[in-house]
Amino acid sequence: MKFKTREELMAMNKKDLKARLADLGKMAKDLSGKDLTDAMDEAKIIGEILDEIKGREELMAAAMAAGADDPMDDGKKPGESGAEPKNQARAKSGKALKDGLGVKYQAKTLVNPRNALTTENVAMTQHVSPEISPAFNNVSSLIDRVKTVPLPGGESYKRPYVVSYGDGAGSTAENADYNVSEPEFNYAEIVREKITAYAEEPEEMVKLPDADYDSVVEESVTRAIKRYASRQILVGPGGTGKFRGIFFNPTEAKEQVIDPATDITTITAIDDGTLDEIIYSYGGDENVEDIAVLILNKKDLKKFAKLRDKNGRKVYTIKNHGNTGTIDEVPYIINSACAEIGGAADSYAMAYGHLSNYEVAIFSDIDARKSEHYKFKQGQIAYRADVFMGGNVVAKNGFIRVKNPTA
Repeated sequence: MKFKTREELMAMNKKDLKARLADLGKMAKDLSGKDLTDAMDEAKIIGEILDEIKGREELMAAAMAAGADDPMDDGKKPGESGAEPKNQARAKSGKALKDGLGVKYQAKTLVNPRNALTTENVAMTQHVSPEISPAFNNVSSLIDRVKTVPLPGGESYKRPYVVSYGDGAGSTAENADYNVSEPEFNYAEIVREKITAYAEEPEEMVKLPDADYDSVVEESVTRAIKRYASRQILVGPGGTGKFRGIFFNPTEAKEQVIDPATDITTITAIDDGTLDEIIYSYGGDENVEDIAVLILNKKDLKKFAKLRDKNGRKVYTIKNHGNTGTIDEVPYIINSACAEIGGAADSYAMAYGHLSNYEVAIFSDIDARKSEHYKFKQGQIAYRADVFMGGNVVAKNGFIRVKNPTA
């Protein structure tokens, strides 16, 4: 099967690129091995090109709004060539929602960090402040850091990985057979899971400008979906139509991307040797991995921070950056799906590894709809949204896991 090169893709327009991406998604379920890998590589390149196109369009729209000359002005009205300015697109989506029509939000809002949305037009005139204070963050950035693969229209796909490299090389007598040294391969399957979100808002929300209305709805549903997906990356139970999380242990050994025998079960409390035990237990026998990330809950991070030596000095140097940071320069991510060290027996408390060893496949955009009928008497407007996603570990022993010992 012939796949397109970057040069060929760069010569295509945005409409054709999107059509090609959809075709790749439809083909994915019938591909395997090198063809599947090549298809995914092409899909990734298309995503990068589309992001570049969008960036240029948004920059041009911003320049025009500021009164600068449009470097690509061909005399056409806005929207006749290329994409519409972002605010116009948001206004269209907001009006469609108000009219009870379904709208779609790009799935990449689930996996890219997003700027805080302005709320200066949300507050009513009788409020003292023109801004609405947000709640504390309840979404782990884990979903933004793992590898994502766009596969629109697909049902599932298999990612090949190396189980082991051949280790049969050795001395051979003259005229004797060569030693067998064959690498072993396997596949990590990612199946799509339907993730849904539901929200209710007061009818006063409809009075917002169309663009702000669309922003509030998108923020609400994407935050809920991201929170769920971030947890499933760790605790997804596997099976039909479910994420296969880092802590998931399939019943059949051939499906175990992470060998449970590698789990660390000797850590019962955070001490001055905890971090070393995790770092030096991960990876192959010939190296120490240096770009891995520790995933843990906030309670255990607090234990690292409070630990003191006999002279009262901090054992670990911790730098916090919201949901992420470093412990002695080792990157960490907080995720509340992790159990606490010393907590329930047989529960997983931490994971350590390269985040690219986990892949999330996004099989659709977010489909959002509105209804004014469900709670008409209470003056509430209901929203629902859904997206198809899936995930799995895609590298043999791609993470080492810390598990509370059996009672």
